[in-house]
Amino acid sequence: MAISADLGDALEEFVAELVASGRYRSKDDILREGVRLLQEREQRLATLDASIARGLDDADAGRTRPSAEVFDRLEAKLIARATSTP
Repeated sequence: MAISADLGDALEEFVAELVASGRYRSKDDILREGVRLLQEREQRLATLDASIARGLDDADAGRTRPSAEVFDRLEAKLIARATSTP
């Protein structure tokens, strides 16, 4: 399936510079890289959305801890890490 895209002058110039510099072999390589990065970002966002939904479900079900307890545990962990690093 062929795809044609109008990137506008600024992006077209940027793409041409990347190809001219040798960083990419072709405009197609740049487009593939851009779409791959978008795919990765969308996957990370979907994972984040799922994590948020689980957290909200836990909160709605009463599966929470007092913030002071969480922060105390986090602080102890960070102090332990800081003092054990050479």
